[in-house]
Amino acid sequence: MNTILMPEFITVAVAVFAATVLIGHFLIPLLKSHKIGQTIYKLGPRWHSKKEGTPTMGGICFIISILLVMAVVYIISAIRGDSRQLLPLAFTLSLAVANGMIGFFDDYTKLIKKQNEGFTPKQKLALQIIVAVAYVAAMAFTGNLNTVLSLPYSSISIDLGWVYYVFAIILIVGMVNSTNLTDGIDGLASSLALIVGAFFAIIAFKSVDRSLELVSAALIGATSGFLVYNFHPARVFMGDTGSLFIGGLISGVAFMINKPIIVLIASSVFIFEMISSFLQVLYFKLTHGKRLFKMAPVHHHFEKSGWSEKKIVIVFSLITVVCCTAAWFAV
Repeated sequence: MNTILMPEFITVAVAVFAATVLIGHFLIPLLKSHKIGQTIYKLGPRWHSKKEGTPTMGGICFIISILLVMAVVYIISAIRGDSRQLLPLAFTLSLAVANGMIGFFDDYTKLIKKQNEGFTPKQKLALQIIVAVAYVAAMAFTGNLNTVLSLPYSSISIDLGWVYYVFAIILIVGMVNSTNLTDGIDGLASSLALIVGAFFAIIAFKSVDRSLELVSAALIGATSGFLVYNFHPARVFMGDTGSLFIGGLISGVAFMINKPIIVLIASSVFIFEMISSFLQVLYFKLTHGKRLFKMAPVHHHFEKSGWSEKKIVIVFSLITVVCCTAAWFAV
C-alpha cells in the first residue's frame, strides 16, 4: 500500500474533524436558542418522545468544515499548478452540496418557518434527479465518466453506452435517499458513513488517487467530528441537510473511481434501509394492512424488537465492515 498521500490525508482529516467539533460547539447552542428542534414522528417508537426538541440541521457543522478545508486545499493546489486533477472531486463536492441545499430548504421550511412541509416528496425527488443529471453530464463532458461497467469478482466488463448514464442517475438518487432514511437513530448514519469513508481511504492509498484520498479524509473527519455530538444520547441531529449531503458525497465517489457496484456493496446497509421501507409499503398494500416489519426503515424494526440504539449502531457498523471487506476483494 502506497503511503505517499498519508501526510495530506491526516492533515485534511484532522482539520475537518477539528473544524466540525469547533463549529458544533457554537452552532448547537445557537440552534437551541432558536428552538430549531426535531419533531418526533408520533407513530415511531414511544421512547423517541424524549428526543423531542433536540437540535437538528447539525449537518451544517461538517458541510462548512469540509468546504473550508477543501477551499484551502484547492488554493494550495492552484498555486502548485496541479488543481485540474481535482476536477472530479470538485464535481462530487458540488453534488453533495446541492443535495445538502435541498435538505436545508426542507429543514428550514419545517423548523424555522414552522410550515408542515418544505418540498413535497415529488418535488424533492425531481430536484434530486436534476442534480444527479447535472453531475453525470459534467463528469461525462469533462471525460471523467466511463460508460464501461465492471462486474465485481470477475474480469467481465460491459459497455452500457447511454444506459450507464441512466444507471448512474438512479444510483445517485437512490443512495442519497438511502442515507436520509438511515439517519433515524443516534449516531447510525454517521457511524456507517465513517466506515465507508475508511474503505474509500484504503482504495485511495492502493491506487494513489489524490481526489479519493481527499474526499475520504473529509468524510472521515466530518463524521467522526459530528459523532462527538451525535453519538447516543445525541445532542444534535444532522437533519436532511446533513444526510442528503453525505449521500451525495458517497454516491459521487462511486463514479469518481468508476466502481459503482463496489460502492453499492460497501454501502449495503444504507441500501437495505431504503429497500426495507419499499418492501414495507409494498407488503402493506398487497396484504391490505399487514406489515412485513414492525416498523420501517429496518433499524426501527430492531428497536421495536427490544434492541437498544447503541446495539443497533454497533451491529449495523460491524455488518458494514463485513460489506466493505467483501467490496475490497472485488476491487
